[in-house]
Amino acid sequence: MRHTLAEKIIAGHVSREDGGTGVGGVNPGDLVEVAVDVVLSNDITAPIAMREFEKLGVDLVFDPGKVVMVADHFAPNKDIKSAEQCAMMRRFAQEQGLPHHFDVGKMGIEHVLLPEKGLVLPGDLVIGADSHTCTYGALGAFATGMGSTDIAVAMATGQIWMRVPETIRFVYTGALQPWVGGKDLILYTIGLIGVSGALYHAMEFAGPAIDALSMAGRFTMANMAIEAGAKAGLFEVDGLTTAYVEGRAKRDYHVLHGDPDAVYLQVVEIDASMIEPQVSLPHLPENARPVSEVGNVVIDQSVIGSCTNGRLEDLRVAAGILSGRQVHDGVRCIVIPGTQQVYLDALREGLIETFIEAGAVVSTPTCGPCLGGYMGILAAGERSVSTTNRNFRGRMGHPDSEVYLSGPAVAAASAVMGRIAHPEEVTR
Repeated sequence: MRHTLAEKIIAGHVSREDGGTGVGGVNPGDLVEVAVDVVLSNDITAPIAMREFEKLGVDLVFDPGKVVMVADHFAPNKDIKSAEQCAMMRRFAQEQGLPHHFDVGKMGIEHVLLPEKGLVLPGDLVIGADSHTCTYGALGAFATGMGSTDIAVAMATGQIWMRVPETIRFVYTGALQPWVGGKDLILYTIGLIGVSGALYHAMEFAGPAIDALSMAGRFTMANMAIEAGAKAGLFEVDGLTTAYVEGRAKRDYHVLHGDPDAVYLQVVEIDASMIEPQVSLPHLPENARPVSEVGNVVIDQSVIGSCTNGRLEDLRVAAGILSGRQVHDGVRCIVIPGTQQVYLDALREGLIETFIEAGAVVSTPTCGPCLGGYMGILAAGERSVSTTNRNFRGRMGHPDSEVYLSGPAVAAASAVMGRIAHPEEVTR
């Protein structure tokens, strides 16, 4: 058959005239109409989608159980405007009877929350009004971000159209060095191919180093596929994926695999054993280099969290470095668990105590500073090392501030040293 994983998932969702799905294979470049399994929006994008939904003249969403809304960007509300946004979403969810509306107290950062709740499963086709919807590719799903108008149509019809993307396969060999994780692999990869290197392509991640990578690391890599311009980032389902999904899944799912002779646009081989902990310098994720080559970069802030690195494993790594140590004078260290469950698990493990004793502050789950929202806005001339996914000019505050992207180990070590630092400088 010679089809990639992305092509197989899309083919299984192609809409037929009789109302069913699946018409055989699809090929890159085909324009297809597909049924969706999950439609996602948040407190920034949902209000736009709701207004467009009303213009369609449709009273009810196509399936309340497949429409998910999460208040995570400016919630708990930081001002009147954000309060009004969340109030609109709350009313819509009540009127439509949406069982998967996550408000304050239940919400988390959406791309950590949905897999945790078992709302995205292998073989799914997922769209979201947020560019980092591609995170769910770690579960062997085809997940991609779309505009709020597309989301409105999907809420009404359960369908969207798309062009089938070509796939670039990235094969990672070798064993990872200490302190190197999924964030380092994806920063290195983006540095290799650039922020447009996979434009409208699917990125498929494979190889021995990927087989040994944790689910948290896989979510991180899929999350940042969009930073290379990709339509989606996907992993094959293996035993680790199945172990993660079992106990969370509340519906049937279908595991799909690409064909052994699948046709790829390109195959990129990377020796992961040669990759050091990475840092992306301002103002693009592609400006990646080993932390040992960054030089003396004094920081004002360290952010540990986000949909990229706000999972329990990430907090464990950071806490392991901060334990028994103090955040450097003049550095603000902000820790943001990805969900309420992550927060609770971190509390029970003593991680929250470790952070507070080290001089860090712990926030309720929120996107917060990642998009320059709140809980860590930078002033002119300030620098932050951050486990978030973007470091565009002005992304975290003033246009004259700087954001340096890293994994949780480098972010925690830098918080202690007061400058961007290799974790071994702190732990040796």
